[in-house]
Amino acid sequence: MAHTPEHALVWCEIPVTDLSAAVTFYEKVFQYELKIDENGPNPMAFLPFEGDGIAGHLYPGKPATDGNGPTMHLVVPDKVEDAAARCTEAGGTVLDRPVIEIPPGRFIYVTDPDGNSLGLFEPKT
Repeated sequence: MAHTPEHALVWCEIPVTDLSAAVTFYEKVFQYELKIDENGPNPMAFLPFEGDGIAGHLYPGKPATDGNGPTMHLVVPDKVEDAAARCTEAGGTVLDRPVIEIPPGRFIYVTDPDGNSLGLFEPKT
């Protein structure tokens, strides 16, 4: 019997080669603070969330090459174009595609400095 969960995605893990550098990149592009937790076997930098939200973390690991892994779409605090400019300034790459408009908002594909595929998502207001 089919079950439809409230949220199919409950957590994401983004592998990075240099956790400190990755934290700097994500904080610059997305304009929020990541909390570092060193209580487990590996350090992690948590993406922010409130309540029982859906979120994830960065962790020291081996990224997929050339953006060939899963794509995480993360909310930006302003226009996609502004976040894309910060992405480039912080060492990421904006892929040669136009901004994509969908009913819930707009997004553009980028890669972080490790080559992880990201969508910079601007929700419709």
